[in-house]
Formats: sequence, structure tokens, C-alpha cells
Amino acid sequence: MNTQNTPVHIKLWHRDFWLMAVASLLLTLSVYILLPVMPRWLMEEEHFSAVEAGRCMGVFGLGIYLLGMFCSWLVQRYRRNVVCMWAMVALIVNLSLLYYIDTVHTDSAMFSIVMVHRFILGATFGLAQMVLSSTLIIDTCESFQRTEANHSASWFARFALSLGPLAGLVIYGLYGFNGVLLGALGCALGALLLVKIVTFPFRTPEEGVKVVSLDRFFLTHGFVLFVNLLLVTVVIGLLLSMPFEPLFYALMMAGFLFALLAQRFVFRDAELKSEIITGLFLLLAALLILLVAPASPVSPIFVGLSAGIIGSRFLLFFIKLSRHCQRGTSQSTYFLGWETGLAAGLAIGYSCFYQQPTQLIDTALVLTGVALLLYHFYTHQWFLRNKNR
Repeated sequence: MNTQNTPVHIKLWHRDFWLMAVASLLLTLSVYILLPVMPRWLMEEEHFSAVEAGRCMGVFGLGIYLLGMFCSWLVQRYRRNVVCMWAMVALIVNLSLLYYIDTVHTDSAMFSIVMVHRFILGATFGLAQMVLSSTLIIDTCESFQRTEANHSASWFARFALSLGPLAGLVIYGLYGFNGVLLGALGCALGALLLVKIVTFPFRTPEEGVKVVSLDRFFLTHGFVLFVNLLLVTVVIGLLLSMPFEPLFYALMMAGFLFALLAQRFVFRDAELKSEIITGLFLLLAALLILLVAPASPVSPIFVGLSAGIIGSRFLLFFIKLSRHCQRGTSQSTYFLGWETGLAAGLAIGYSCFYQQPTQLIDTALVLTGVALLLYHFYTHQWFLRNKNR
């Protein structure tokens, strides 16, 4: 079937699924709320250079790989919801230590301390989100609803890309970086509470599970999709490194809502290739508008619209590419591609293009063009040859 339609089951939206979807949103918010304000705090208050701030933001993308290779063993050796909750607890402790540095430590924060903090934040967030999205969310639904559950729940985490920076900038303007950290801690605690509320049935552990494996971590035969997604999210990460006002992210949220409507009505039965191609052209248009008319409200709407369309379709591609019992692995691979690209884009944006918006947008245009050509001439046909669902 080469159409876009994903069925909707009202019965999917029961109490436990809602709690897990909102937990995913809150967990992602606890990290994304820092994206626009932490570099500003590092440079303005801790006197880091733009290159050092970029490295601190980029090392997060390396941290998310640290514990992924142990994910399968951990959820088999211990109860999966317990693994997720302990990862959230570690994330909360890590954020609390940064709060201590900002409030009590009188000297400027050491570069190495912040680098370690961001690396550990990536590791704990990565493990918690992998278990939550690839295991706990689908445990709350029937087997025939799992694709829809993955697709729907991913939107909640995707909304955090606009809601997190929006909340971060507003809180930072009112209460400073301390207030932002308290907001991040509140979101993480809320996610922990929601996971704690849901009761998950005990599952008998499988025998012979390796301590280190790619199961629930990385789908090796999805590498082409991973690279294509990575190119797109690097562009989004580059944009996140620009000093936008809160209105930009509010309009970006409007773009996400338009993307939901477009998927349901515009692309419902359209040819499979059209969705990502349209999304990439919208991203090109957003960049060009941003280049010639930075204050235009159209650009952020197009960014949200394109990110929503592209992100949700790539997720379904990863699911369709997975083989039997690899659904969790496909989810984690998508997550890694998304987060790695955002972290890399932030690192490049601050390290190479700080206060150079024209050069940054030119680079983003080139990367988007490469992503479009790669998808049109290679990735799509490769996917059709290799999909398993």
C-alpha cells in the first residue's frame, strides 16, 4: 500500500495511553526547555565562548548513545517501567546539580562540569525516552493498535520542540535561568509521576539476552533512513541556535497543528512519496523567507508544518522497515536520528555561525537540498524495496 492513511481507533485513547503520551511530552519538555536559554546563560552569565556553548549543547547528542546498547538487557533483567523511572530519577538529579551550580557555586561554572552534565543528561534522557516510546507506550494498547499508538504518541514529544523553547524563553525573561531549571525539574517530576501511576503487567524475562546488543537500540538496516532524517534535523537544530523571540515558537506550534490536519485531510490517500517531498519543499521555503524577510510569521509556521509532516512520516517508515519483534528498535533508531540531528545542528550553529544568520541559513539551505535530492533519487525507492510491513 503506497498511500498515507493511518487508521484511527477511538478505543486507543484510554486513560493509560493518555498518561504515557503526556509523560512523553513532559519528559521531552524537561530537556527542550533548556535549548534556547542554556547557551545564553553559558555565554552571558558564565562567560563561555560561543564555541564552548556549542560543544556543551552538542555533547548531549553523544550522551544519548551511552546506555542504548544496554536497553534490551535492562528491560529484561528489571521491570521496564522501573528502568524508565530510575532513568528519570537520574535525569532529575542531574538537573538538580545544575541548579545547585547556578545558585550556590560562586565561581563561573567550569567547562568540564557543564560538558559532563550535558552528556549525562543525554544518557538519562535517551534511556528514559527509549524505554517509554519503544516499550511502555505500546504496552498500554492492543497489538493491532501499536502503529497508531507509536504515531500518535510521537506527536506529543514533537510538540515539545515548540512548547519547550517557548516556555524556556518566557520563564527566562521572568525568572532567569533558575526559573527555567525549576520548570525543567517540574516537567521531569510530572513525567515520573505519570509513569508511576500506570500499572504494567509483569512479563517473564527472555532467556539468553545479551548485556550489550543493538536490540531496542539501533536498526542497522535502517541506516539510509537514519542519514536522511539526520540531514533534516540538523537543519532544524541550526534554526534553534538562532535568537528567536517566543512568538516564533508559538507560530511553529501552529505549524505542527496544521501538519496534523494536513496528514488527516490533505495526505490521507495521497501517493506515499508526496508527504516528505512536500515537507522538504516547505522547509526550503521557510528558509528562503527567513533569509529575505526575517520578521515574517510565515517562516515559523512552515518550519513547524514541515517538521511535523517529515517527522511523523519518517517514524512510520522506520516502523514499516522493521522486522518481527523490531518495533522497539525502529522507535529508538528514529529517536536517535531526531535527537542527534538537533544536537549536531545546535553545536554547529553556535560554534560556526554565531551571530552570522545569513551563513547559517545558506548552510541550512544546502543541507535541505541534499536531503531532498537523497530522498527523491535514492531513499524512497530503497525503502520500497526493503520495507517489511
